[in-house]
Amino acid sequence: MTTGVPSAFERLGARLRIARRVGALVLFLLFCLVGYGLAQPARRVAWVQRFLGGAARRLGADVTIAGTPLKRDVLYVANHLSWFDILAMGGATGTAFVSKEEVGAWPIVGGLARIGGTIFIARTSRAAARSQADALTAALATGRPATLFPEGETNDGTQILPFRAALLGAAPAAGVAVQPVAIDYGPAAAEIAWGKDETAPAVAARLIGRRGRLPVTLRFLDPVAPSPDRKELAAAAQAAIEHALRP
Repeated sequence: MTTGVPSAFERLGARLRIARRVGALVLFLLFCLVGYGLAQPARRVAWVQRFLGGAARRLGADVTIAGTPLKRDVLYVANHLSWFDILAMGGATGTAFVSKEEVGAWPIVGGLARIGGTIFIARTSRAAARSQADALTAALATGRPATLFPEGETNDGTQILPFRAALLGAAPAAGVAVQPVAIDYGPAAAEIAWGKDETAPAVAARLIGRRGRLPVTLRFLDPVAPSPDRKELAAAAQAAIEHALRP
């Protein structure tokens, strides 16, 4: 009879996997930081992409790309389950990310996010919405892809939360395409989703310590029809992603 409670042997196995994977990640991070520091400014994004893709592999994820990602002048709009999403998307495309400003204050992670060109947004401040959209527009105008998770938080792996349209207006303002991306973990989606009551360290330990490999498919869908209406863009992107993830 199984109780659902991990045995001492299973807990030890998880700890050993965490130690092995984190050790490999730290060594790889040091290598990439040296490369980033020595690289010419124009080549530094390539080092960020190399690190994120390598981090995903070292922490147990196997990323597959389906469809054709636009290389530049694009805002990727994706569903959001876990911080593995960032490793997968960043490693596959070299994208910058839109993130809540609190992440910038996290130890180590905040510094790495800044190195990666993250666009920090005060999501709770309606008064700052215009300046936040302007900041995203300016970032998109450089040509580098950016990724927005318009749910505003991670979902539970069984359904997609309503997309918030506030920042979608940055794409037409910058003259770039909006490309939906369905991040697909298959049957593991509910297992790896970041629950509302879980802390970041607890989620990290659970994901890094899981057994076996984690297949994740990034499904790059057709860009949505251009529109100056941000709510229309949000609805079209959400509908496309929900359709792509339908069993």
